[in-house]
Amino acid sequence: MSAFLHDDTICALSTAAGGAMAIIRVSGKDAIVLSDTIFRSPRGKSIASACSHTAHYGEVVGKDGKTIDDVVALVFRAPHSYTGEDTVEFSCHGSRYIIDRVLQTLINHGARQARPGEFTQRAFLNGKLDLSQAEAVADLIASTNNATHAMAMSQLRGHFSHQLAQLRDQLLHLTTLLELELDFSDQDVEFADRSELLSLAEETAHRIDTLSRSFAKGKALREGVAVTIIGKTNVGKSTLLNRLLNDDKAIVSDIHGTTRDVIEDTTLLHGVAFRFIDTAGLRDTTDVIERMGIERTYKKLDEAVIALWLTDQPPTFEETLEVLQHAEGKKLIAVVNKTDLDNTPYDPLAHVPDEKRQSIPVIRISAKHGDGIPQLEEAIFTAADIPSVTENDIIVTNIRHYEALTAAHSSISKVVSGLRDGLSGDLLSEDLRDCIDHLSEIVGGAINTEETLGNIFSHFCVGK
Repeated sequence: MSAFLHDDTICALSTAAGGAMAIIRVSGKDAIVLSDTIFRSPRGKSIASACSHTAHYGEVVGKDGKTIDDVVALVFRAPHSYTGEDTVEFSCHGSRYIIDRVLQTLINHGARQARPGEFTQRAFLNGKLDLSQAEAVADLIASTNNATHAMAMSQLRGHFSHQLAQLRDQLLHLTTLLELELDFSDQDVEFADRSELLSLAEETAHRIDTLSRSFAKGKALREGVAVTIIGKTNVGKSTLLNRLLNDDKAIVSDIHGTTRDVIEDTTLLHGVAFRFIDTAGLRDTTDVIERMGIERTYKKLDEAVIALWLTDQPPTFEETLEVLQHAEGKKLIAVVNKTDLDNTPYDPLAHVPDEKRQSIPVIRISAKHGDGIPQLEEAIFTAADIPSVTENDIIVTNIRHYEALTAAHSSISKVVSGLRDGLSGDLLSEDLRDCIDHLSEIVGGAINTEETLGNIFSHFCVGK
C-alpha cells in the first residue's frame, strides 16, 4: 500500500455549495502548518501548536494581509482524523466568492485541489476504512430513503466487512489444514476429517450465496422497486403515473397512442423507493413509432418486479392471455380505472385461470380524482414484499461486491465438489485460495493498482 501514499497537501469544499455555511477541508503532511500561514487569531494564537480536536476562532487572510472571512478552524492531528493525516477544517460563510478565495489562498500557499473521492481514498490507504466502508461513504451521501440510508450505515459501520472477515478466517482454517497435510503427505497424516471439511465448505458456500442473493433486493432498494403500468391505449396509464408521482410527468390525452415511449420516475412509499414506469398502450397498430414503443413496453415489463394491469372495461380472453404471458414471474395487480364514471362493475379476472386468481389483487380506482389510490399504494407495497431494513442487516448493493461474491461462490463450489469427489489437497487448496482472494477484493486486500482504486473513487464527489 505504501506506493499509493501521497505526501502532498490537498484541499476542497466538503459541503454542498449554496448554504449559509461551508466547510473547507485541508489534509496532508503539511496541512496544519500550511493552514496556519493563512489563519490569524485575534489573540495571536497559532494553530500550528494546537492540540488535536480543538476549535479556534479567527480570520483567513490573503497574501495582501486583508481578511477574506471570519472562520472557525478545527484541528485534527494524525492519525486521529478522517483521512488519518493532519487535517484542518475551516468553517466559513457559504458565499461562492469567499469559498473560492479561501481555496485559492490555500493553493497559493502550496496546497492542491483534491480529486473526487481523494479524502476517502486517503482514509482507505491509511487504514482508517476498508474499501467496502469507503464505498459506503458515497452510498450514504446518495441515500434518498430510510432503506438506502440503513444499508449504507450498516456497511460503513463494518457489518459487511466483519461478515467477510469471518468467512476468510473460516477459509484460511480450511486451507491451513489441507496444506499441513501436503507437508506431511509422505507420512499419510490427515489433520481433518473429510466429512468435517465438507460440512464447513458447504456452510461457507451457503453464507456466500446468501450474501450474493441479497444483491437483487439491494439493487431494488437502491434504484427503486420497478413497477410497470401496462394496459390498452387510453385507459388512463399516464393519469395514474401522474397521480402516483404527484406530478404532471406524462402527457394526458384522449388521443389513442399518445404515449409512444417509456416514461418513468421514482417516489417513496413507506420510506422505500418505487420506480413507476408508464408504457405505450398495448394495441395492434401500423404506426412504426408506436410499435417500437409497444416493444419497449414488453422490455420494461421484463425488468419490473410488479406489473399494474390497468383496464377501464372488461378485457377479452386474448388480452388477458397476452398480459399473463408477459407478466409471468411478476407480481401482477389488476387495477380497474374510471370508477368515477357510471360504468357497470366488471371482473377484470374473468378469463384468468382459477389457480392464478387468488394471487392477483383487484383494486378499483379513479386515477383522475384519486379515489382508491391509497389502497393501490398499499397493494403495491405489499406486493414488493420488502421487510424493514435496519442498520444491522447486511445487504449487498454494489455491483463490484456482487461480482466478487459470485466468483468466490464459484470457487468454493469447486471445493465442495472436490471434497465430494475425493480430489487431492493441493487442488482443493488452490480453489480455496482463489475464494479468499475474491473476498479480499471487496475490502481492498487484493487490489494493488492505483488505476483500479482511481476508478472506484472517481465516482465520489469532490470534497469526500
